[in-house]
Amino acid sequence: MKLLPFFMFLITFTMMAESDFEKAEKLFILEKIDQDKILFENSLNANPKNLKSIEYLGDIAGHQKKWDEAITYYLLLKDYNPKSAVYWYKYGGALGMKAKSVNKFKALGMIDEIETSFKTAAKLDSKHTDTRWALLILYVELPGIIGGSEKKAQKYADELMLISKIDGVMAKGHIEEYFKRYETAEKYYLQGIAITHSKTAYQRLINLYAKTKQTNKEKKAKEDSAKFNK
Repeated sequence: MKLLPFFMFLITFTMMAESDFEKAEKLFILEKIDQDKILFENSLNANPKNLKSIEYLGDIAGHQKKWDEAITYYLLLKDYNPKSAVYWYKYGGALGMKAKSVNKFKALGMIDEIETSFKTAAKLDSKHTDTRWALLILYVELPGIIGGSEKKAQKYADELMLISKIDGVMAKGHIEEYFKRYETAEKYYLQGIAITHSKTAYQRLINLYAKTKQTNKEKKAKEDSAKFNK
């Protein structure tokens, strides 16, 4: 019997004795989104304060780009547990994605709440890397007149460096690339590759070479990435 069909059979069999939440959790891993949502909703109806069900429903809504729905679920989460950095981060992230989908005037009115959500998450968890990446990108992309600042972005890149050197190095590279200081960005990305030959690190460098039309370097980076990421 092949492994995958057997694995699927095993999951189907074990689900017969599981709760809606347990079934939904496995379906979520298998990306059976439509079935998953119904089961998590059933689980939530049975237990309206099941935070994990609420979180999964928020994640599903985000996966489907239903930002208002995701915001509603994440708002519930942070109200139930205001000391969770993850909940504040997800709430801010959903707000940020909605801001990108609406007109500029409406988005402007959302910036303070997005920033506050991320900064709250960062304060609650001094080692939460995703939150610091989010703040870094926010301050890099915002115009200076409404709070954007390279200095603020560098602050979070420095914090990332203390938490995870690879995150810090790639964050520094991202800032340099954004401001078109491509040679410096290249040095940071190469430093990141030296730390970990991950596909993600190589992809940053490959994208930089493609952007700057350095065809030979781009080709070489792709070849090197393939060697380490088969």
